[in-house]
Amino acid sequence: MKYVFPAVFRPEDDGGFCVFFPDVKRGATQGETVSECIDMAQDFLCLALYEMERDGVLIPEATDMKVLATEESDIVTLISVDTDFYHRYYSNKLVKKTLNIPMWLNVQAERANVNFSALLQSALKEHLHINE
Repeated sequence: MKYVFPAVFRPEDDGGFCVFFPDVKRGATQGETVSECIDMAQDFLCLALYEMERDGVLIPEATDMKVLATEESDIVTLISVDTDFYHRYYSNKLVKKTLNIPMWLNVQAERANVNFSALLQSALKEHLHINE
């Protein structure tokens, strides 16, 4: 799923920023530069939303960033994430698939000690252009 949520970058006394999402109450992240904070915020938000989806927790509506109560020094920006990557990365639950191949091919593959599951996974990743 794709999501967009407002993030608040709050300057810290010792430099850098604390980053939090008013709508996603699962903690905060931080970084030294705005660029680093954007990367950290994307990772934090995506993982938090992935966990909420996985656990069946209702994903909140994103608040309009114009109505957020913030401090004068805060930077408010939108962060966009797609949780599909995390679902692929963290969900390695195996599913059984039934398939048919010619007997002669099966005989040769078994003689060569082919791991059918590993080969099918590799071929599917290549076909779908998935690089891990």
